[in-house]
Amino acid sequence: MSSALARVFAVWRTGLPRPVLVLQGGNALNYFGTGLILPFEIIYLHAVRGFSTATAGLVLATVMGTAAVVTLPSGALLDRFSAKRILIAGNVLNALGYGGLAFVDRPWQGFVCSAVGGAGFGLVGTAGQVLTLTLVPAEQRAASTALRRVAGNFGLGLGATVAGFIVAAAHHDLHAFQALYLFDAVTFAVFALVVLVAIPNPGLAHAASTGESGQGFRAVARDRLLLALIAGNLALVMIGGAYFSFILPPFAVAHTPVGAGEIGVIVFINTFFIVVAQVPATRVVARMRRTHALAATSAIFAIGLLAVLLATQTRSPLAATTILAGVAIVIAIAECGQFIVLGPLVAELAPPHLLGRYMSLYQLSFMAGVALGPAVGGALLGTSPYAIWWSGAIALALTGAGFLRLGDRIPDPLVPTTSPPLPAASEVT
Repeated sequence: MSSALARVFAVWRTGLPRPVLVLQGGNALNYFGTGLILPFEIIYLHAVRGFSTATAGLVLATVMGTAAVVTLPSGALLDRFSAKRILIAGNVLNALGYGGLAFVDRPWQGFVCSAVGGAGFGLVGTAGQVLTLTLVPAEQRAASTALRRVAGNFGLGLGATVAGFIVAAAHHDLHAFQALYLFDAVTFAVFALVVLVAIPNPGLAHAASTGESGQGFRAVARDRLLLALIAGNLALVMIGGAYFSFILPPFAVAHTPVGAGEIGVIVFINTFFIVVAQVPATRVVARMRRTHALAATSAIFAIGLLAVLLATQTRSPLAATTILAGVAIVIAIAECGQFIVLGPLVAELAPPHLLGRYMSLYQLSFMAGVALGPAVGGALLGTSPYAIWWSGAIALALTGAGFLRLGDRIPDPLVPTTSPPLPAASEVT
């Protein structure tokens, strides 16, 4: 029995160094704090603070809007200063912004605090990715990226679950919400302290030449392979991930026998499967060529979208829930492949002195996808709801074909190449 359990747990062993494990432990705590407030922010601002729902929505949109504005400049900062310093600064801003939201009683205060928190997220998103990648050698970047995603999903899901019980028991009590926001601020501060004390400084990942670093984003824009991968990632996030997260719940409630309770179960299954499967998926993907892995990821997303339509063909809530739970697992599999291939690949394409800018553009594609997915899907939901799924599947199939057409232009450890991989920052002298 013990040997069988050892074999089971062995698939989750990453072999990553201690600083990476500590970093992702802090990341999990950070996301736990975010999960405490994320599902209930509009409820807090509207039902407790008295903001209109429209104003509350704009306050929350300010977070993502500010983060998007800050993301590209954060890449430039990361090419000048170490990722460790930027990550600490971003978490301090997050702590100030979300701690301040506990005490707002006027909309302008909410906008200010959300802008501060959004600026923090813009710095943390890119700096966290760069630090995750530069603490390890190139061959461990997929595993490091996978662990970062596991930590984030686990913390977010656990935080949302705990907060649900607290909010339900407190019956919209102001002090309960303030405690959640303040604890969230504490998690940001603790994460900053963990990074400061326990994470080594990998140094700068850029070359010392002023001429090289002066190329800036113009050099990034000239990399056509990078732009093709960014466009592909945008499609995967917008149509695959965002459609599932934002469009499936209202579609399922309106066009299938499932209700809100079943939707919660379906979302939980998706998150849980990512936590369980993300690290083992690195071993599967490591045996595939990157072009094949990206094409397969696109195809799996497309299959998941088409399978949504099967749930409309039954009147049984159990059957429909089972089908959509299967969709949740299929989408989770695709997301596992997407994250562990594209992030390390973008880092490998980046010249060392432009790593921050490359990763900031990659991070921005996620933000744009999350914003565009609900906008496009919401418009289709009101005019041709069934077309969302088959048209999305077609678009993702074309995205997969586009990845295949990139062929040998994509560097691949399974294919001999004359181009050396990007060294870890600790290897740069």
